[in-house]
Amino acid sequence: MNMKIKNLMVTGGCGFIGSNFIRYLLEQSDFQGRIINVDTLTYAGNPENLKGVAKTWPGRYVFVRADICDLEAMKKIFAEYGIDGICHFAAESHVDRSIKRPDSFIFSNIIGTFNLLEIARGRGDAFQIFHHISTDEVYGSLGPEGLFTEETPYRPNSPYSASKAASDHLVRAYHETFGLPTTLSNCSNNYGAYQFPEKLIPLMVLNALEEKPLPIYGDGKNVRDWLYVTDHCEAIWTIMKRGERGETYNVGGASEIENIVIVNMILAILDEIRPRENGKSRQDLIIYVKDRPGHDRRYAIDFSKLQKALGWEPRESFATGLRKTIEWYATNRDWSDRVRSGEYQHWIDEQYGG
Repeated sequence: MNMKIKNLMVTGGCGFIGSNFIRYLLEQSDFQGRIINVDTLTYAGNPENLKGVAKTWPGRYVFVRADICDLEAMKKIFAEYGIDGICHFAAESHVDRSIKRPDSFIFSNIIGTFNLLEIARGRGDAFQIFHHISTDEVYGSLGPEGLFTEETPYRPNSPYSASKAASDHLVRAYHETFGLPTTLSNCSNNYGAYQFPEKLIPLMVLNALEEKPLPIYGDGKNVRDWLYVTDHCEAIWTIMKRGERGETYNVGGASEIENIVIVNMILAILDEIRPRENGKSRQDLIIYVKDRPGHDRRYAIDFSKLQKALGWEPRESFATGLRKTIEWYATNRDWSDRVRSGEYQHWIDEQYGG
């Protein structure tokens, strides 16, 4: 695929996966363009995740605070920076929050995606690629056997997954109807550095370090497939470069594990690298809480299409990736403290306007 993007818009680039992707892409020799990071900086978007990037790659990174739901703002950014590609991460993404406030998920995940698609198709032949990052949650819940494939029917069970399913369908429709060059990836659960501490792994790591309860939904036997964030970034860039336009690719980590097993693995590593003063295990911090509504029992993803067609497979095992992740959170407590306290939001408002 002869693709030479000059000005790539990365939406949601201050979030967990987006910031890791920006760092990853700027290190790649086959990308020499400029990244325009567009993020509205909600609670999970933190410019500190990209500290030092502009200095390390002068002239190749621009940050613009803007909301993808603001059509006029998006048009202005496209025109000002000559956008010829999009990697679309921006989304409300936490299931619990979607249960409490589904409206924000409808606006961000559906209307925001629609705005970007409309402007992109207006660029005509100058526009090279619209890559949309989605989730395996659009497929619903699996039984004890089987895997999600790209042919699995959509059966979303939460407002979050329903809004992502809608945006997936829009992306596919814009390729089929208007010929927009799109690719789409549905990934399993990501983990790694810079993840907002409401998610399972950082929440459990930080609570355990602070001697706080470790809440486990239901019986703890819900199963997820886990994907190290750097492996995901490599998969995205592989798909953008060489994926067939209009196609969907599942991205998985080959790490299908029960939640309670993950928590026990976290505690074993922490007890080794950050032992308690009393020398006892942190197992006594685990508590079981009422299961959340619509909690899918099992996700497991078949990424053989990506593996066979484009030669990608994860480099990191769950054991090695988890240890790296735990060590990062244990070492970067100042980052976690600022994020959870909301202190960084005051800095954002001072720098970029409230």
